[in-house]
Amino acid sequence: MIMKKIAVVLCGCGTLDGSEIHESVMTLLAIDRNGAEYEIFAPDAEQHHVVNHLTGQPTGEKRNMLTEAARIARGNVKPIGECNVSGFDAIIFPGGNGSAKNLFTYAIDGENCTVRDDVAELIRAFHTAGKPVGALCIAPVMIAKVLGDVTVTVGNDPATASSVAAFGARHSETKQREVCCDTDNKVFTTPCYMLPARISDIAECADNLVKEMLKQM
Repeated sequence: MIMKKIAVVLCGCGTLDGSEIHESVMTLLAIDRNGAEYEIFAPDAEQHHVVNHLTGQPTGEKRNMLTEAARIARGNVKPIGECNVSGFDAIIFPGGNGSAKNLFTYAIDGENCTVRDDVAELIRAFHTAGKPVGALCIAPVMIAKVLGDVTVTVGNDPATASSVAAFGARHSETKQREVCCDTDNKVFTTPCYMLPARISDIAECADNLVKEMLKQM
């Protein structure tokens, strides 16, 4: 039996300036535990900024998203430009406030946000190919921005749900550990740290997301 292969896109290491570490690691664990395999990608570009996660304040440093993502990937990460839709069965985007600064600019520009060209092209390529697209936490907002007419969840935050609607998408309110399954569009989203959460909740969110995605592969 050929294992399903899922691309995972990161953007650094740390919830305030890169990918949320719990969500990233639990996504990788969920893929592995459910009998699939993953490959990790990240933009080879400078982060929006670097934040001291102890104080929550920017440090003024400069760091590279690919280099920082290698901390989570244990060095096994490739530039996002090397992610070819034909080589994968699905794609997943963990969240984190940093993802809304680096992969798209919602944390900075709100509803006027933009999505990195290479990231947007990748989302559209998987969607056009009829392959599942998954997103955790704040990342579903990015999927809504790129694809428009899809249904996603960020839990139950009214302001963020309003932004989803402004992008032409629909928001489905969910509880912790639940997955919003837009099977018509093969878009799968889960709230994670958009709701109060323990790390066990993040593990369940990721596992449930991967399980639902695998059903559509």
